[in-house]
Amino acid sequence: MAIDYLKRATKTPETETGTAREVVTTMLGEIERRGEEAVRDYALKLDKWDGPILVTREEMERRAKEVPESVRRDIAFAADQVRRFADAQRESVKDFSVELLPGLTAGQKLVPCNVAGCYVPTGRYAHIASAYMSIATAKAAGVGTVVACSTPFRGGGIHPYVLYAMQVAGADVVLTLGGVQAIAAMAYGLFTGKPADIIVGPGNKFVAEAKRMLFGKVGIDVFAGPSEVAVIADETADPMMVAVDLVGQAEHGHESPAWLFTSSRPLADEVMRLVPGLIADLPPTARDAAAAAWRDYGEVIVCDTRAELVEVSDRYASEHLEVHAADLDWWRDALTNYGSLFLGEETTVAFGDKTSGPNHILPTKFAARYSAGLSVHKFLKPLTWQQMSREACKTIAQATARISRLEGMEAHARTGDYRLAKYFPGHNFDMGVPVDA
Repeated sequence: MAIDYLKRATKTPETETGTAREVVTTMLGEIERRGEEAVRDYALKLDKWDGPILVTREEMERRAKEVPESVRRDIAFAADQVRRFADAQRESVKDFSVELLPGLTAGQKLVPCNVAGCYVPTGRYAHIASAYMSIATAKAAGVGTVVACSTPFRGGGIHPYVLYAMQVAGADVVLTLGGVQAIAAMAYGLFTGKPADIIVGPGNKFVAEAKRMLFGKVGIDVFAGPSEVAVIADETADPMMVAVDLVGQAEHGHESPAWLFTSSRPLADEVMRLVPGLIADLPPTARDAAAAAWRDYGEVIVCDTRAELVEVSDRYASEHLEVHAADLDWWRDALTNYGSLFLGEETTVAFGDKTSGPNHILPTKFAARYSAGLSVHKFLKPLTWQQMSREACKTIAQATARISRLEGMEAHARTGDYRLAKYFPGHNFDMGVPVDA
């Protein structure tokens, strides 16, 4: 394989996780020990918030009046796009039953989780879209109670646009909490009495670490880290479009990788020339984040063939993957590891992040090799059931008893023995050789 690194990252997604792990371990221990009191202390210390944690319906209605009508329309449009896509996902999976043998029927019943916790970050940016991405999807899956959390914004309550998006998406309970304390509160059912069955939503490295450490006590959407973007481009791509899209995701944060995989050295050189200028032209907050992300995590790789580009891309398993190349159908069929795929220059990660419909809560840090992003499926449990006649039991019990005894599990085998003795007295069946040791 001919791969040429024109730019290589000096840091990896794991570089900054050590400190986060120490901090989160301490915080979760305190919250588990002291409960709501510890959460309030962390809210005051970290977010300067000493107001009510639970947001009442009256407060939501009052804050909604702060949202301009044009903003309401945009949020409603975007939330509807996400809801419609999630509804289609829900329709794609169904309950079913199948007769495996005469008299033996087995099936699947899709049961939603009872309580979902949805985290909506409001740090460097107010992530309005994360509200409807998580909450609307949970409600489309049929989740009974959705608890939503977001950070106090600039000394006040939840950002009014985020709060409005939570309302539109259908949140049942809203908590003014951010960071690790929000994740812990949802996991333990603090302030609500309803521990979450699953917690979803993006966040910084501390939020991601809290979710990772609580996994098992609760379900989570994905093992997530800083946002990632990769662009595959050939000689037909527009260098400025590629550069704009790389910078568009690098602004997420100081640790957000932006990768270019290309078969065109001239395009690679031009993109590398353009990116610094595009970053310099950003407003201060975005400029600071994007500059650090490109400097420390940005990579540009040149390959000889598109098959090599696919191999590199699948190895990186990026959260967002754009393809600016000819023969888009070929790329869609060939690529296998990504969180979400954006085919052609007409679409871009920002569209998926905000309004186009598919979910933007996606796997990072190579997790796309084995995991998909947030969908209604994450909130559904495909529970199985079975029922059989006595005639079917005769066939299944014999095979089960024989296999159980081959494994040395005599008590398992006897559950079959007893049934056949009851249902077919006086009959001799081949139940295997009883275990005597």
